[in-house]
Amino acid sequence: MMPIPMYPSELPRVLQHMLERDQAGETAAATLPRRSFLKMAGIGGLTLGAFPHLAMAQADGVAKPAEALKPTQQPSAFVQIAPNGEVTVTINRLEFGQGVQTGLPMILAEELDADWSLVRSKSGTNDAAYHDPLFGMHLTGGSNSIKNSFTQYRELGARARAMLLSAAAMKWKVDVATLRTQAGQVLAPDGRKLGYGELAEAAMALPVPEKVTLKDPKDFRIIGQPTTRLDARAKSSGRQDFGIDVKHPGQLTAVVAHPPVFGARLKSVDDSAARAIKGVKTVLRIPLDRGGEGVAVVADGYWPAKLGRDALKLQWDTAAVEKVDSEKQLAQYRELAKQPGARKFDADMSALDKAPRQLEAEFVFPYLAHVPMEPLNCTVQLTSDHAELWVGTQSAGLDAAAAAKALGLKPEQVKLNVQMAGGGFGRRFVGSSDYVVEACEIAKAAQAAGLNAPLRLLWSREDDVKGGYYRPMHLHRARIGFDERGKVLAWDHVIVGQSILAGTVFEAFQVKDGVDASATEGMRDPYPLPMRLTVHHPKLNVPVLWWRSVGSTHTAFVMETLLDEIARSIGQDPVTYRMQLFGAKHPRHRAALQLAVDQSGYGKKQLPAGRAWGVAVHESFESVVAYVVEASVKDGQPVLHRATAGVHCNLAVNPRSVEAQVQGAAVMGLSMCLPGSAITLKDGVVEQSNFGDFTVARITDMPEIAVHVVPSAEPPKGMGEPGLPPLAPAFANAIARLTGKPLRQLPFKLA
Repeated sequence: MMPIPMYPSELPRVLQHMLERDQAGETAAATLPRRSFLKMAGIGGLTLGAFPHLAMAQADGVAKPAEALKPTQQPSAFVQIAPNGEVTVTINRLEFGQGVQTGLPMILAEELDADWSLVRSKSGTNDAAYHDPLFGMHLTGGSNSIKNSFTQYRELGARARAMLLSAAAMKWKVDVATLRTQAGQVLAPDGRKLGYGELAEAAMALPVPEKVTLKDPKDFRIIGQPTTRLDARAKSSGRQDFGIDVKHPGQLTAVVAHPPVFGARLKSVDDSAARAIKGVKTVLRIPLDRGGEGVAVVADGYWPAKLGRDALKLQWDTAAVEKVDSEKQLAQYRELAKQPGARKFDADMSALDKAPRQLEAEFVFPYLAHVPMEPLNCTVQLTSDHAELWVGTQSAGLDAAAAAKALGLKPEQVKLNVQMAGGGFGRRFVGSSDYVVEACEIAKAAQAAGLNAPLRLLWSREDDVKGGYYRPMHLHRARIGFDERGKVLAWDHVIVGQSILAGTVFEAFQVKDGVDASATEGMRDPYPLPMRLTVHHPKLNVPVLWWRSVGSTHTAFVMETLLDEIARSIGQDPVTYRMQLFGAKHPRHRAALQLAVDQSGYGKKQLPAGRAWGVAVHESFESVVAYVVEASVKDGQPVLHRATAGVHCNLAVNPRSVEAQVQGAAVMGLSMCLPGSAITLKDGVVEQSNFGDFTVARITDMPEIAVHVVPSAEPPKGMGEPGLPPLAPAFANAIARLTGKPLRQLPFKLA
């Protein structure tokens, strides 16, 4: 996922202006006249689907009436109540496994007083109504979905409920204050009842209240309850449709031959054998991401398109592009680490050489691929003056704008339908919209060739693994001086790795003084350490991107294994050592770690012979996760047996989703540790291609995982990513206790 700024002052100017307008609107809410719902045709209920504000009106400076509620505040875009009382909630995010298609409806249904058994959910579009309400753009990332839309969806539900109450009061000719709601019904003191489905049509004609009173958290009956996901039955039975499953009459499928080296162009194309394959409709030479070229084979199905691609005879020109080699890259990084660089922290290092105890360490982290279960895909349907797309995207507005540019259309001529996605972990939010633009270029070229049919671009697993946009490779070097009690006197640290934010919309406010904030997140804090942190961001011909938990994938490992090593060197318990460093300033860290310790039996139960405890705790995306693990070494390989997580994410809207997110994140964290879990390059070519040579954790690798949440009524924080960073260091710390040797790289290398 992507890192999101924590403070409004860090936003780019356009987003600052949007936020200022939002805040001004909230301050002046009492003076604004009410706005009525738009009456939609089609069903006798509160309807959706035709909200007039298009996502492409999101540019700064677009005029809108001062008296209007913002699109993100209008229930008409989010709530549909059918005559039978069924409530459909539209989500403003991509659902790709994190549970927002249940969590967001839970929030809205709570304030609506809906009957949860009648609640359904659906995905949105690139309409401006589905912007992140804080950042003013379409965004699923940075573990912000529940956190940023918590109040928004509560208010949407409360507004719709107020309108339903008003409609009932008018029908019964009573004071609205005498009425109450319960489980999808409006109740009168005399026992009369009206279902929401009976009132929806009348309610939609009423003014939308701008100010509403929200429930006291103690009165929640849906929020905070462990709830089975709305999409669970469809997914577990194989009936759930994803972007890859989009099917239109006459639809064609395209696959692309990408260059072996990023950005390479074609010397020659012999497509005669490909065109001769039954089902192949055409072969097209197209521009690709990063200045490269490719060849698209369009056919009436995936298999003939794939066979056609296999039959292509292509010669590539790689002379003009850099050919990255992993071994040479590591040597380059080691040289860079010795040189002066940009500074993030600049504490005094004079005590370092005089410290009674010293520790030096080098850490190496490889490129990592996202490898979501559902490979990348995008379906495009073109007419003479309009385009419609179906794609699982983390930023519908960004991708729709890129599609419009590629197709030569105006933004308002493009509609993007967000589809359920089978994973993503950041790969479905790319600044260049690479695979979406690729699909549009093919559709445009196919139309010019006389193929006027919907077209689906589909990447294979090999395309995905070799296709770029990886978690960057990083090198860390640390020199630490500390005393006999473990007090750190000086910590000199260097990080070398590509910037993932350079060249993106986020560069202006998250790359400061030459330092990409995503590369250093998780360094030093919450520990009171005198640190000098130097950063180098080399530029290489390998496309990089945020990967679930972003910089914390490597910074947490470095911080938590080094602190554990200090504790071991002075003979101190690693939990006690961390608690002392937290002091009284970090109660959420203390609570999460103590919960994991208590629930695991750490320090109280006897472990089987050959096993050891490992501990780590880390905050990312404003949530804290601590792990206490049990591990061993079998036949020279590390084995993780049990992991107990303590989680502090403030209010858990759906504890069951929090548990699932931590479990899934732990699997990814474990995958980073296993042999073969690295992307490497030789002469510019990625050496891995599928799960046979790029390892992910399998069922035989899985430990027992128990997840425990610290109770809280404070507004929720992010949970899609925080469960990943501390797993690997906790595992590594357990192995180090068994072997006596600290682990300095991922994947683990014991010999």
